[in-house]
Amino acid sequence: MQYLTWFVRIVLFLLFLGFAVKNVDTVRLQYFFGYEWQAPLVMILLLFFTLGVAIGVLSCLGKIFRQRREIAAYRRANSTNEDHESANNLGDRLK
Repeated sequence: MQYLTWFVRIVLFLLFLGFAVKNVDTVRLQYFFGYEWQAPLVMILLLFFTLGVAIGVLSCLGKIFRQRREIAAYRRANSTNEDHESANNLGDRLK
């Protein structure tokens, strides 16, 4: 299975490398107020892909941390209930 994983990784790397080599033409992005930026197409695509991934991950972080807090609270509540039940069972056994 590891060989297959490495094979797929190498094939994807070679495909992306070929894409990068073929798209080295300089493109010009024009912004507001006359500002413009010139860079190779591959650099611009990689930059905007990376920014999209970062924004997507950051948008999920709030929900992930909120779920972690809720899970921790449920675990604490559940462990205290189990402690009380085990103490009650022990008290019943001692009578």
